Amino acid sequence: MPAITLVGAQWGDEGKGKATDLVGNRVDYVVRYQGGNNAGHTVVIGDQKYALHLLPSGILSPDVVPVIANGVVIDPGVLFEELRGLRERGVNTERLLVSANAHLIMPYHRALDKVTERFLGKRQIGTTGRGIGPTYADKISRTGIRVQDMFDPKILRQKLELALHDKNQILTKVFNRRGLEIDQVFEEYTGYAEELRPYVADTSLILNRALDEGRTVYLEGSQGTLLDIDHGTYPFVTSSSPTAGGACAGAGIGPTRITKVVGILKAYTTRVGSGPFPTELHDEWGEWLRQKGGEYGVTTGRNRRCGWFDAPIARYATRINGITDFFLTKLDVLSGLERIPVCVGYDVNGTRHDEIPMTQTDFHHAVPVYEYLDGWNEDISHARTFEELPKSAQTYVRTLEEMVGAPISAIGVGPGRDQTLELRSLV
Repeated sequence: MPAITLVGAQWGDEGKGKATDLVGNRVDYVVRYQGGNNAGHTVVIGDQKYALHLLPSGILSPDVVPVIANGVVIDPGVLFEELRGLRERGVNTERLLVSANAHLIMPYHRALDKVTERFLGKRQIGTTGRGIGPTYADKISRTGIRVQDMFDPKILRQKLELALHDKNQILTKVFNRRGLEIDQVFEEYTGYAEELRPYVADTSLILNRALDEGRTVYLEGSQGTLLDIDHGTYPFVTSSSPTAGGACAGAGIGPTRITKVVGILKAYTTRVGSGPFPTELHDEWGEWLRQKGGEYGVTTGRNRRCGWFDAPIARYATRINGITDFFLTKLDVLSGLERIPVCVGYDVNGTRHDEIPMTQTDFHHAVPVYEYLDGWNEDISHARTFEELPKSAQTYVRTLEEMVGAPISAIGVGPGRDQTLELRSLV
């Protein structure tokens, strides 16, 4: 049976939580495979709104097993707070599985993230300050601490001694900040161990056995393609691989298991943080999109930068991820526009580019080339079939479909669970 990968096809915040929730009753496992609590998914069920940060969106579906896989970095305090919040709202969280191989965000990671970003000043990358990048850096340098280490106090203390020997030097001598006490950190994380133990498992083994047994596994990325550490707008990216290729390493399953890759696109474009953004609007239309679309970060509350739809970015995401189907979200936000600009290419110093320029320097200087499509005034939030959309809205969708290189199989016309037009099955 299939493993299906869900990826953001822009700079994140495309509505991946809504997509996962849509298929929640048709899959058996929903797996978060990378990132940490620097991301957020919003799911609306009836009159209830859920903001998820570390937990997979599948935790809201009673028959789904939600999994935090080995590619995720975990802040235990944040995880427990999120679990408690859901339990207080009547959500069963006992099915959650957490990989023993996932790395832990430690207090020194958060401290270093914040002081380093402040030190950069105008050159800031735009991190959330939650310690994600420093945790991944320690993972790659082989000095990280994993979930399983909390269950061996001797190993945990040895690793903490090694880490704090270096981190405290940096905090105190480079940034003039107070160092961390090893006993305090040790007690905090050994305290987390017993609370986390019931959830910890060999998630790679469980997922592969589930696939062998004919179960459906949904691999849910956070952030988006243009924030990928290799394929994004480096260095203004996240510290992991939210692309489809990252799903295999981040979940511990082989690439031949994946049968479908679903890309999530907004009907316009947004991003949070620093970095190039060719279609960004600095005028009243940018504010109009922000206000009407509710474009504020789920995790940080920061204003999202807003712009018109960028077709070269979507084509790039199709190519990098091997996208087989797109879910186009927030089409309803565009209602009320007489004409809708769509970026079909870029002008870079007088040269036309139909794809993303090869160098970051050229992408920084890219000026969007627009085509204009007819808009519509009707409220489309009550539409439940594609045919119920205004003709100009149908044309907008079909035109984007031709530009992005993969079929649009679902369309979001509002935030609710029932406000989705599914043209073809996403499972």
